[in-house]
Amino acid sequence: MDILYSKNGTPLIISCSSAFMQTTGAPGILKEQKKKADQTVNTSPDQDFFSVSNIKMLMWGKNNDFPQWANDIITSTSVLNSGLKFIRNFTCGQGIYACKIEGYDADGNEMLAPYGDTELQHFLLSRKARRYLEKAARDYFKFGSSAIQFIPNETGDKIVGLNPVNAFFWRLSERDKMGKETCIVSGKFPESPAKGDYNAYPVLMEYDPELDYDIMKFEGKTKESFMMIVRDSWSNRDTYSEPVWLSAYLAGWIDIAKEVPSYLKKVYKNQATWKWHVQIPYSFWEKKFPEAEFENAKDRTAAIDLYMDEIESNLLGTENAEKPLFTHYSINDLNGKVEEEWKITPLDNKSKEGDKLVTSAAANSEILFALLVNPNVLGAGMPGGTYAGNQGGSNIREAFLVNIANAWIDRQNLLDPLEMMLRINGYTDVELRFRNTVLTTLDTGAGTKKTLS
Repeated sequence: MDILYSKNGTPLIISCSSAFMQTTGAPGILKEQKKKADQTVNTSPDQDFFSVSNIKMLMWGKNNDFPQWANDIITSTSVLNSGLKFIRNFTCGQGIYACKIEGYDADGNEMLAPYGDTELQHFLLSRKARRYLEKAARDYFKFGSSAIQFIPNETGDKIVGLNPVNAFFWRLSERDKMGKETCIVSGKFPESPAKGDYNAYPVLMEYDPELDYDIMKFEGKTKESFMMIVRDSWSNRDTYSEPVWLSAYLAGWIDIAKEVPSYLKKVYKNQATWKWHVQIPYSFWEKKFPEAEFENAKDRTAAIDLYMDEIESNLLGTENAEKPLFTHYSINDLNGKVEEEWKITPLDNKSKEGDKLVTSAAANSEILFALLVNPNVLGAGMPGGTYAGNQGGSNIREAFLVNIANAWIDRQNLLDPLEMMLRINGYTDVELRFRNTVLTTLDTGAGTKKTLS
């Protein structure tokens, strides 16, 4: 008997010689699993701390390795990995556009005009701006937080660049009485770095980062780099925010999505697929290979092996398709019954691997639901059941529009450091908008159109 278990010891799939079994329904969360997950992602004040020199730091996860732990899960779960990249891509749209708000129409819509500064437009179209946006969005969606390093010029009156720091390499200190944090950057994490193995940067207060910058400027502290943390606040974790996909992990759907392909791979590698059951009467061997004609049993078995190899090679394979099989049998003169007859019976494989694909599709859908992504946008419509029948073009277009509409708050969070940089550099009247490609119907004469949001 072969049993495939989940990480918490729940049997998922059971296969044996006479039966195939599986656990159905949505998996629950055991107390031990919830406790373990809480220890992994907990950022409450009573969590574990560690020290870097004399700085009291908060661990990011139980072993201070939440980004590494989460990244292993993401990279080993194809639908989660591609779903997060899809969110990153539609959130970033087709880039950023600088404009001015000249007023509002009767419906309250903004009346936008292009911003005339060509140097600014070139910057927003440059690799520096694109690099900032895609790397900041990467950590924001994968791990719940992104750390942005502001790089000032020599005089400290302008910002020359924004550098998103890889989440693997930064951690935050305990907040002081004023709510201020320090960000430690080191390639030694998750281990505690020694003196000389890290850089420490002040972090702008989340409540009003521009006011905090003005205070730093008044104190003459803007000649050195400082940090701004971009967080998704939905998890209520004030220091290290949790990513939205974590709910799918806690519910067990990510484990199922990973276990089904592992099971199928194991089945295809180890299964013995029998198509036919051939029954040969014992009396046949006595007449075909009489014991008296062989010196010993070894010679007789060798002859039988050779005979069966010839039978198999002459009947199996594509070149022998539809080939007839000729056999002989005798009839008992006393009772009239058939004797020495070969019986060939087709076998029905009771294990239907295709059924597991439905389970896998359900797990994939649940993971995408946790990301607020309609599975049909990615071509993941299910062939039947609860999630079937939503694969039409209109549903895909509407789902994509919903994604763009829901992206507003995430886009604003990601734009905050960039807009703050522009204001520090003197662009006080500029507004940033995202270019979007919107799907349309073919009767409009085009498959897509460009919009701003």
